[in-house]
Amino acid sequence: MYALVVTIHIKPEYRQPFIEAMLDDARNSVQNEPNCLLFNVVQDEADPNCIYLYEVYRNAQAFEHHTQTPHFIRWVDTTKDWFAQPVIIGKGNHLSPPDELWKKQT
Repeated sequence: MYALVVTIHIKPEYRQPFIEAMLDDARNSVQNEPNCLLFNVVQDEADPNCIYLYEVYRNAQAFEHHTQTPHFIRWVDTTKDWFAQPVIIGKGNHLSPPDELWKKQT
């Protein structure tokens, strides 16, 4: 499995619309992309303008497909001016749990 750990800092005045746009992208990713297994959105407890994403795809190609979907493109276009800092993206292959234990998020 291929995973992303993303840290996003939002301008405070855009926090709520950003969260709504992010949740829309997350829902569409899991519902409409067979190879997106998990898409979690987490708000930092100390800094509500900091959002973490944890995404799991079957492979890197599935993630590349994700970046071409209408919901992802809509998210990029909608949120492009709302970031307070550059987004930090960590990408890698899952070591644990093993691939055969993964099930798609519902």
